[in-house]
Amino acid sequence: MTSLSPTPKLQFFDANGDPLVGGLLYTYAAGTTTPLASYTDSTGVSANTNPIVLDSRGEANVWLGTESYKLALYTSTNVLIWTVDNISTNGSNLSVTDHTGDGTTTIFAVDDGFTAIYINGVYQNRNTYTVTSGAVTFSAAPPLTSIIEVVYN
Repeated sequence: MTSLSPTPKLQFFDANGDPLVGGLLYTYAAGTTTPLASYTDSTGVSANTNPIVLDSRGEANVWLGTESYKLALYTSTNVLIWTVDNISTNGSNLSVTDHTGDGTTTIFAVDDGFTAIYINGVYQNRNTYTVTSGAVTFSAAPPLTSIIEVVYN
């Protein structure tokens, strides 16, 4: 049994905002560096390579199993960008709060402990926003009608 990792096709960017072409996404068992399979689709039959090599748009199909994961994103030259630990797709741990962009607002309310932010399904690097008590402030306003997903574990 597999579950969708927040969106069916994840996209990643470098520090300049360009697609992370050839980037490497490692999937591990939570709290370890023991490789843990992710999958190319919802059937859980075809495992991704580990690391997953991002395509020419910095994208990959990433479906997670029912275990808890640690993800580590690297450049194509194997320089660490970030790690996120204890990602779980079971309904008891994963929750999402949605906001809608209006093209001008840069500050949105969030609860403590979120693990990731996506705008229209695209992961937002931590250098694109700041966090203060109860709020996230984007460096640029999310586009009009964009969906801002704040993911909690």
